[in-house]
Amino acid sequence: MKPAKARKPAAKPAKRPAVMTGAAIPVWRWPPDEDRVEAIFERLSGVMPEPKTELDFSNPFTLIVAVALSAQATDVSVNKATERLFKVADTPEKMLALGEEGLIPYIASIGLYRGKAKNVIALSRIVLDQHGGEVPLNRADLQALPGVGRKTASVVLNELGIEAAIAVDTHVFRVSHRLGLANAGTPDKVEAQLFKVVPEDWLPKAHHWLILHGRYTCTARKPKCLSCIIADLCPSRAGLMALGEAAG
Repeated sequence: MKPAKARKPAAKPAKRPAVMTGAAIPVWRWPPDEDRVEAIFERLSGVMPEPKTELDFSNPFTLIVAVALSAQATDVSVNKATERLFKVADTPEKMLALGEEGLIPYIASIGLYRGKAKNVIALSRIVLDQHGGEVPLNRADLQALPGVGRKTASVVLNELGIEAAIAVDTHVFRVSHRLGLANAGTPDKVEAQLFKVVPEDWLPKAHHWLILHGRYTCTARKPKCLSCIIADLCPSRAGLMALGEAAG
C-alpha cells in the first residue's frame, strides 16, 4: 500500500484591505446609470453647496503641509497640531528656521511624525531653493516634493481651484463602491472610473462631497442609511439593512 500523500495546508484567506473594514463593500456592475449618478450629486450639492476641506490653512504652503501631515491621521488631530505650528512657521523660510528637531514637538501627537517632519523640512527647502519660496501649483512639481504623492497633490490642486481632481482616500473608496460609482480594486483605478462617470459640472466638488458623506453618513461601520439623503439611490442600502450593518 502506498503511503498517503500529505495534505497541503489550506490556503489562508487574503488579508482584507484597510478600506474594506466595517460594513461590507459590494462590487456592482459598472458603469452606473447616468441619471442615477446625476441625481446623487444633485442631492449632495443641495445639502453641501460649498464643500471645503476640514483642514485649516492660510496659504498654499500651509495647505500642502497640512495635507502631508494628514496621511493616516484625522483632520481634527492635524488641526490641533497646526494651530500652534502655523503661528510660528507658515512659510518655507520659517519652517526651515524651525528645523526638523524644532518641528517635531509641534506634530508629535500625529502618527508617523518623525517621517513627516523630515518630509516637511525637505519640501520646504525645495520650495525655497527651486521655486523661489512659492509652492509650485502644477501636478508634476507638486508630486516631485518629498512626502507629496498623487493624492496629496490632488487635494491641493482641487482645493485651490486649479484642477478638478478626486483624491481617493478610504472614504471616497468606500462610498464610491457602495453607491456603485466604481468597482475597481485600487485607489488609482477608482479615480479613473470616477472621472468617467461623474458629470463634468460636479467634478470640482465631487471629491469633497464623497469624503464628507463618507465621514459623517456613509461611515465604515454602521452607515446611517435611514437618515441618508441618497439612500433610495444607493444599491447597497438593502443589503446593509438586511445584514443589520446599517444604523439610523
